[in-house]
Amino acid sequence: MAETAFALAMAGIAFMMTVVWGTPFIRVLRRLGISTRIREDAPGKPSSVVPTMGGFLFLTPVLFLTLILNIASAAGRPGIGLSILLPLLSLISFAFVGVLNDIRKDRPGKLYLPGRLFLVQVLLALALATGLQQVLDVPQAYIPFVPIEVDLGYGYIPLGAGVILMFANAVQTTAGVNGLSGLLMATAYASFGAVSALQQQVYITRFCFTVVGALLGFLWFNIKPASLLMGRTGAYALGATLGVVALMTGQWPLLLLIGIIPLVEISSLLLDRYFSRLNPPRPLLLARPLHKHLAVLGWSNTQIIQRYWLVSLLFAMIGISLTRV
Repeated sequence: MAETAFALAMAGIAFMMTVVWGTPFIRVLRRLGISTRIREDAPGKPSSVVPTMGGFLFLTPVLFLTLILNIASAAGRPGIGLSILLPLLSLISFAFVGVLNDIRKDRPGKLYLPGRLFLVQVLLALALATGLQQVLDVPQAYIPFVPIEVDLGYGYIPLGAGVILMFANAVQTTAGVNGLSGLLMATAYASFGAVSALQQQVYITRFCFTVVGALLGFLWFNIKPASLLMGRTGAYALGATLGVVALMTGQWPLLLLIGIIPLVEISSLLLDRYFSRLNPPRPLLLARPLHKHLAVLGWSNTQIIQRYWLVSLLFAMIGISLTRV
């Protein structure tokens, strides 16, 4: 009970820190001209320019609090634990890739080619998966209804890297609707916070709920009408680190349920691209990924967010329950 209270307190502190410095942070982004143009979902409304790279808004409190608690651990007080430095490294490294991508989006041709950025992602994912297996020696896989840990052997590193890489890019596909990515990721991190609490992995629990609190603070500025966008800076960092956290618990197969919406979104994008090449005049979707297709069909941003979140919450509850069977 005390550990749960501490984790929830961390969420509250992260939320307050994010909200407090959100307004001055947005002012700085506006002065620097770090913004992007977004379209309104209502017909006839003009597009608007909104600051981006908002991932830094919630990443900064998470980094600060995690490092402070690690200093506390080094001093012999209850903290976060050195194992959390790996997901922290994931946050920083994939946020850096996101920064390069965000800048390149605004200045085509000025930075690396997309293929090079993807290669960087692959190398980072392989390094993180290697660290999980060789340094932290995390559980390789728990599968529902299988009473023992599944040993993946040499296949763990490429499979773990694939999980990290998949979710780094899957979360990005949900970033086109104000509030959607933040709400989905807050639900996913809370779910794995609950999973790690059931496993009594207190450091992962504290880290997950710190991220949840910071994301809720970010949503304060990101819900419609958004005054700040997450950008690839936040999306890549959140998605990759969600994969790392899931791998640390050994319950990463549950990402098929807890991460159902990002997986559906990126699958719809890939399927539509493949289908369009086979049948050029007749694409699978009216727009890609799926949430844009639904918007063309007449769904409002509010409908998409609420229904996506309800589905995400339902599957998250199912996923958490499966850890006990």
